[in-house]
Order: sequence, then C-alpha cells, then structure tokens
Amino acid sequence: MQYKELIHAIGLMYAVLSAVQGIKVQATTLNQDTIVGISVAILVLLFSVQKLGTDKVGFMFAPAVFVWFMMIGIIGVYNIFKHEPGMLRAFNPKYIYDYFKANKKDGWISLGGVVLCITGTEAMFADLGHFSVRAIQIGFTSIVFPSLLAAYIGQAAYLFKHPEDIGQTFYKSIPGSIYWPMFVVAVIAAIIASQAMISATFSIIKQSLALGCFPRVKIVHTSKKFVGQIYIPEMNWLLMILCIIITAGFRSTAKIGNAYGICVVAVMLVTTSLLTIIMLMIWRTNIFLILAFLLIFGSVEVVYFSSVLYKFKDGGWLPLLFAGIFLAIMSVWHYGTVKRYEYEMMNKISMDWVVGLGSNLGVVRVPGVGLAYTKLALGVPAIFSHYITNLPAMHSVLIFVCLKYLPISVVPERERFLFRRVGPKAFGMYRAIVRYGYQDTEDEHETFQSSLFYHLKEFLKSDSLLTESAATVADQRHFAEQQLQSTSLSIYPSNNSIMPSDIRRSDESTGAVGTETEVAFLERSIQAGVVYIMGQTEVRASRESSFVKGFLIDIAYSFLRKNSRESRLALHIPSESLLKVGMINYV
Repeated sequence: MQYKELIHAIGLMYAVLSAVQGIKVQATTLNQDTIVGISVAILVLLFSVQKLGTDKVGFMFAPAVFVWFMMIGIIGVYNIFKHEPGMLRAFNPKYIYDYFKANKKDGWISLGGVVLCITGTEAMFADLGHFSVRAIQIGFTSIVFPSLLAAYIGQAAYLFKHPEDIGQTFYKSIPGSIYWPMFVVAVIAAIIASQAMISATFSIIKQSLALGCFPRVKIVHTSKKFVGQIYIPEMNWLLMILCIIITAGFRSTAKIGNAYGICVVAVMLVTTSLLTIIMLMIWRTNIFLILAFLLIFGSVEVVYFSSVLYKFKDGGWLPLLFAGIFLAIMSVWHYGTVKRYEYEMMNKISMDWVVGLGSNLGVVRVPGVGLAYTKLALGVPAIFSHYITNLPAMHSVLIFVCLKYLPISVVPERERFLFRRVGPKAFGMYRAIVRYGYQDTEDEHETFQSSLFYHLKEFLKSDSLLTESAATVADQRHFAEQQLQSTSLSIYPSNNSIMPSDIRRSDESTGAVGTETEVAFLERSIQAGVVYIMGQTEVRASRESSFVKGFLIDIAYSFLRKNSRESRLALHIPSESLLKVGMINYV
C-alpha cells in the first residue's frame, strides 16, 4: 500500500518535470535551474488548490485528456507515414529476439527505460475508485491504448531518420506549426495526471486509516455528490514538501524515472502474487490456469524488475527508502493498536459484576443518553467500571458504541447498525455496533446521532414484539398445564385467578421506565441531552516488557498518537458534548 503512494508521488514529479522540459526545444536559452523552478511553481500551485476539491475543476479533466490522446495519436500516425512507414513491422515478435540477440546485456538494461512507456497509463488506473471497471475498459481499449501505440511507433519512425534527437524525441517529433498548442496541452495533461495521483493517494490513506493501519488524520469530503472525492490536509502538504525536495534534488527526469520504474514494477509483482493467492484460495481456479498465469505474467515482471534494479544507485534507492519509512510507521501503529485492543479484551468486566450492581448500577441515574465509545464488540469495557467508580451519577440510558471498519467497500445503510441489550431491561444499557466499509463516509455527529437513535427505536420495537410473542406462547403452555391440573379438582377454573400474562404486564409496570414504553422513555432521555463518553487512555509498556517493546510502545507509538488527529475530531464530536475518562493501559 505504501508503494502505491510512492508511485503517485514520484509519477507526479516525473509527469510535471518531463512536460515542462519540453520548453527547451523552442526556448534553448533556458537552463535547467529555470526548468526546475517552473516545475516547483506548478507543484506548489497544484497542491494549493487541492482543498477546493476535485469536483471544482473536474469539468475540464475529460475534454483535456481526450484532446491529449487524440493529438499524440494523430502526430504519431503523421510521423509514421512521413518518416518510416515500414516501422509497423515492429509488431512482429521476431524483432524482440533479434534485439536481445544483437544487444545482449545492453538490451536487458534498456528494459528499465522501456517500462516507462507503460507507466504513464498507471495514472488512469489511479482513479479507478472514481470510475466503474467498464468505463476504464472502454476508455483504455478504444482511446488510450491505440493512441499510445501510434505515439510510440511514430517517435520510433522519427528517430529512424533523426537519431541525434534521442533526448527530446517527443517534442522534436512535433511539427513546428503546432508545437506551442501541443506544449500547453502536454502541461495540462501532466497536471491532470498529477491530480489523479494526488486524489488516489488520499483514497489509499483513507482506506489504510479505516483498516487500522495508519495514524488518524483529518479527512475532508469536498463533494456532496461523489463519496470518493476527499482531501487530507496533512498528507497534502507533506506530499508537496517531498515532491519539491526530490524535484529540486534530482533536477532531471532520468533519476526520477529510475525511481518510478522500480515502484511500478514492484507493485506489478506484488499484484500478481496476491492475485495468484486469490485465484487459489478464493476463486478456486484450476491449478493449471493459475500456474499459466503466474508463469506468463510473473516471468515478464521479474525480467523487468531485474532490469530496473540495475539502476538502483541512480535514483532507484529512493522508493525503497520511503517505503521503509512508511512501512515502519504503519507497522508501529498497527502493533500498538493491536496491543491496546488485547489489553481491553483481557480487562473487560464480567456481566455478573454488572448485574450485581442492581437496577441503578450502584449510582444515581440522571435523565439523558450517554454514548460510550469502545473498541469491544462483546463484553463491558473497563472504562465502565472506571467511570462509575469516579462519578456518582450516570445517564438513564447508556449505549456502548463500537465502530467496526470492514474489509469491504460499502456497507448498506440498513445493515450499518447492530443492537443488543446489555443486562436486564431495567438497566437501560445497549450495545451498538456501527459498521463501515473502507469507502464509506463517517457522518457528522447530528446525522450519526439521529440515525443511531432511529435504528435503536426500531430495534426496541422489534424486540418488544418478539418478547411478547415468546411470552404469549409461554402463557398458553402454562395455562394449558393449569387446566390439566385443575381438572382433578373442578371442571371449571376459578374466575378470580390471575393469568400469567397479567402478572408479566404487572411486573413490567413496576420496571425502571414505569408505565412508559422503552421507546417513549428513550425519546424523553434524548430530549434531556446526549453526552459522548470517550476514554482518554495512555498506553505504556509493562515493567516486564523487553527493551524493543518498550521502545515501540513508550516512544514510537506514543509519538504517533500524540501527533495524530484526536479521535473526537475524527468522529466529528463537538467538544461541548464530550466527556473524557482517563485511564492508563499497561500492555
């Protein structure tokens, strides 16, 4: 996942810098410092407008990209027929064998540059989450692939006559009369491709956050129509700083291209490996088809990967360095989160202890609703005992809210909430498991609150119907037993006897909610006020922990927690409705 982020960042720099470098074909007096300065200015401008949202400038994306592909395709066809029509013979696979036979090691090394011919199309798939699979398939086969083939074959035809222009083949092969319009379109296309990569980076971070593999960051949804259009300020500015440093440091597309190639081919290898596992364990594909897939795609990717690794010292080390940094951050955060969850599981409160407190839970019950957030989907969290030990009062209705992020894209609204009671009815305690997919959007607290209470009322109504139905069956069975027993004494039962159903209703009337139903009692509690209860936990390594564990928990994980976004802000909880309960977890 961190490799995908690196692809987008390095591809962004490569696209912008390579597009701007074309200006040297006409403006020969410009030096490389000026080119780098223009590229940096474009990057700063590009990152500065991210907070406006993709939908604000998205109307120009499709027309500009369409014009770009049409123009490079037409120019490619023009160069083929003008310079060398016989270049179409390159489709013959025999020339692949002849090329490697003639160039041997140099031919293998050149594969690192050849792979850059296909990496540009990766930007199209970067926004796969914003478009359907069918749209990508149609766009690629009908426009992207033919245009790229024509463009590259046309450049090869141009080089056949002008081999001295190998450094600026694309811009040199453009007819002089349309050079400047083509340069403008190329820069716009590079900016659009960069925008797609930035948006894809935000989506990957959001998915990592939902799966518990990345520290909490601020996520801003910039569009009310499209769920996938988000903006993450922290990552936006961090990405901008890294792009500027690398662009100013490398100063050329050659080294950035080497780093880009390693990223792309490494992701291809990982994708092929994971898809092979899916075919084997999930799809249950025929083993011979799996081996054929792995052999065909894997062998080609291994050859390309070995070639790009040859240029490791010439910029190829960059993605591995950043991948190691991101992997360390994600691993430390995941390790600390798992240890914290294990502590909560080991120290959760038994239901027998809760029942032993009585109907008032050992404290004064005040009107209102308390929403206590917890990681536990089962059992009563330790924060509950800590809360009632330090405070003499508790809300009349207490709901333990557990947010779960599932490894699926979207959870339907009707399946988002799961409820169950915690203890007897008189306790007024419930558990709500709220499920999200990694592409779902967490609602603002007003919307979340109203939706939560609506589904809780529906749960109480359905639970009441089930209880009455079960009680009716039990009453009928009990009444039948009484009739059988009374036949030995009298043919007719006494009219003054109290039926079990009447006893049950009488018992309910003396419960904590009085004569009111649970739904009406819940509505009155909501009107009295809603308070969000969250644990302010501090995670520390236990005394018997090793030095490595102490470093990971007390220093690394603690640093990430202190510098990550506060959980209440990530959940859109207003500070005036928040109650924090401090605890120390020794893991």
